[in-house]
Amino acid sequence: MIIHLTSLPILTKNLFTFCSTAPLMPLAFLISKAIKVDFKNKENPLTALGVLFSVNQMLYLLIAMWIYPTLPEKMLMIIAMIFGAHLLPYGWLYKSKSYIVFAILIPIVSLIIGVNFEPYVIALMMMGTEIIFSICLIFENRKISSISKTNF
Repeated sequence: MIIHLTSLPILTKNLFTFCSTAPLMPLAFLISKAIKVDFKNKENPLTALGVLFSVNQMLYLLIAMWIYPTLPEKMLMIIAMIFGAHLLPYGWLYKSKSYIVFAILIPIVSLIIGVNFEPYVIALMMMGTEIIFSICLIFENRKISSISKTNF
């Protein structure tokens, strides 16, 4: 959001935004280590599928790369839509209603906001959305944990 509030040219803002997505996968790996999630569980055959879902998103980023010089004021909207849509297969993989709901909600809301407002509003919306999404996942995991405890 800070990048898009500056007086930098839109192409420079977009370049910084695009570059800031690079550490997200390593960051996810570090967070999984911190919360003791086996990011590379070789015993689970679905782990490879989860990695494939992540790698698949890189192909979608080609769309954002095309938007960058063509419609630069809409690049952040496209990145937000790609991010939201990439959550959908994880909804199936993790059997998570939160993932499914946010996978549908994020692209639609990003489109509406992106068409009607400046890019910094999308950045603000995504920050809020990520906080709400994280809270929903915490509640979803607690519910699963309590169900698991009552079944044993």
